[in-house]
Amino acid sequence: MKNWGRAVLILPMLLFVVPLALAQPPQTLSLRQAEQIALQQHPRIRAAANLAGVAKAQVTQQQSAYFPVVTGNATGVDAENNSRISAGGLNSPRTFEKYANGVSVDQLITDFGRTHELSKSANLHSRAAQEDEVTAREDVLLGVDQAYFSVLKAQAVLKVAQATVNERKTVSEQVTTLEQNKIKSGLDVSFANVNLAQAQLMLIQAQNGLQASYAELSDALGYAQQKTFQLADVPIPPAPPANFSLLLQEAFQNRPELISQRFEADSAHSYAIAQRDLWFPTITAAAVAGLSPYRPTDPTLDSPRYAAAGFNVNIPIFNGHLFGAERTEANLQARAQDNYLRDLQDSISRDVRTAWLNANSTYQSLAVTEQLLNEANEALDLAHSRYKLGLSSIVELTEAQLNQTQAQIAEASAKYDYQIATDQLNFQLGVLQ
Repeated sequence: MKNWGRAVLILPMLLFVVPLALAQPPQTLSLRQAEQIALQQHPRIRAAANLAGVAKAQVTQQQSAYFPVVTGNATGVDAENNSRISAGGLNSPRTFEKYANGVSVDQLITDFGRTHELSKSANLHSRAAQEDEVTAREDVLLGVDQAYFSVLKAQAVLKVAQATVNERKTVSEQVTTLEQNKIKSGLDVSFANVNLAQAQLMLIQAQNGLQASYAELSDALGYAQQKTFQLADVPIPPAPPANFSLLLQEAFQNRPELISQRFEADSAHSYAIAQRDLWFPTITAAAVAGLSPYRPTDPTLDSPRYAAAGFNVNIPIFNGHLFGAERTEANLQARAQDNYLRDLQDSISRDVRTAWLNANSTYQSLAVTEQLLNEANEALDLAHSRYKLGLSSIVELTEAQLNQTQAQIAEASAKYDYQIATDQLNFQLGVLQ
C-alpha cells in the first residue's frame, strides 16, 4: 500500500516534468561556437592529428641511427664434457659450461649521408602531415559553415512557405465566399484551391529540407545523433576582391594542400638520394665488456673480466640488383610527386577562379533579388486590385502569387548563398582557419 501511495504521488509529478523537459528550447548557437565544437570533437581532425603524430614519430625512428645502441646480455651454458657443435653453422668446436654478463655498444660512424637523407625525408613528410592536419581543419570548418548557412537558408524558406500557405488560404476563403454569393465562379475556387495545395506541398518540402539541414549540421559538428539548434544570424560579408591575380598568388602561398604536396615532393627527392647512398660503405664501431664469474678452469680464461672493441666496414658488392631497383623506384616516386604538385597547382588555379566567379555572381544577385521581390510585391498588389474590380481573371492573380513566392525564396536564399560562396572562396585561398 505504501508503494502504491508513492506511485500515486510521483505519477502527477512525472506527467508535469517530462513534457516540460521535452518542451525545452533548442540550444542557441553562433557560427564561431559551431566551429569550435567541430574543431574539438570532429573525428576527421582527430584522425589527422594522429597521423601527424605518426609522421613525427617516424622522424625520431630515422634519427635514432645517430645514437649508440646499448644492450645488456646474460648468458649461461650447461654443456656436456668434450661436447662439439658441428651442424647448423660455423661455431667454436667446443662448448664450455659458463655464465657471463655484460653490455655491448654499437655505434654508426658514417654511412656517407644516407641516414641524414632518411632523416631529412622523414622530417619533410612530418611537415607535410602537419599541413594535412590544417587541411582537415579547413575541410571541417567549410562543412560547418556551409551546413550552418544551409540551416539558416532552410529556415528562411520555411518562413516563406508558411506565409505563403496563410496568404493563399486567405485568398481561397475569400474566393469561396465570393463564389457562394454568386460573384465568382467555381473555376476561380478551383484555381485558388490548387494554389493553396501547391503552397502546402511547398511547406512540406521546406520542413523536410530544414530537418535535412539540421542533420547535415549535426554531422558537420561531429555529433552521431541529429540535434536542433537556434542559430544566430551572421552579417553579410563585403564584396569579393576585384584583383584575381592577387587572389591566386595568395592561394599558392596559403593552401595547406599545396604546401603539403611541396613537402611530399621534397621528401621523395631526399629518399631517392638516400636510396642512391645504399651503394656507399657503412662504418660501425662495436665494444663489449662484462664479467664471467663462472667459467671453465682454463689458464687462458683466468680473468673474470672481459672487454673488446673494434670496427667494421661493410662494402656492398652485389645483391641481385636490389639497390639499383630500389633507387629506380625512389626516383620514379619523386617524379610522380612532382607531377602531382603540378596537377594540384592547376586544380587550385581553376578552383580559385570558379569560387571567385561564384562569389561575384552571388554578390550581384543580392541587389537583383531585392529588386525582383519589390517588383513582384507591386505586381501582386495590382493583380489583387484588378481581380477585386473584375478586370482580370484568377489566372493573372495566380501567376502574380507564384511570382511573389519565387521572388521571396530567391531573396531569402541569396543572402545565405553569398555567405556560402564567400566561405568557399576563403577555403580556396587557404584563409578559412
